[in-house]
Amino acid sequence: MKLQSFSKQERLYKKKLIDGIFKEGKSFNISPFRVIVQPNPDQSGLVNQVLFTVPSKIFKRAVDRNLLKRRMREVYRMNKSAITVTTKLLLAYIYTSREILPFEVIREKMIKSFERLK
Repeated sequence: MKLQSFSKQERLYKKKLIDGIFKEGKSFNISPFRVIVQPNPDQSGLVNQVLFTVPSKIFKRAVDRNLLKRRMREVYRMNKSAITVTTKLLLAYIYTSREILPFEVIREKMIKSFERLK
């Protein structure tokens, strides 16, 4: 697996795990994100798993939601080595701002959230 990739193993896609993270996970806010964290109950996973979401109530057009999710995925892909925790985590990033922020702002705030995960 390449270091700078974002593979299927790193995506949080199982409904059972997604429901679990929203029910039992701990959350914190770093504007423009709400981050929900939970230790991975399935310890067979080798990597952290991440979910990115942008509410359709805030951004009606799918083009805008997809743009923001692409930006968040790219920042995660480029900086995931900054997350240095011993247990593997389930992460959910929920975009909460009402405006489309530039890539640099998203990068800065996600790096702050990675530091807080330590």
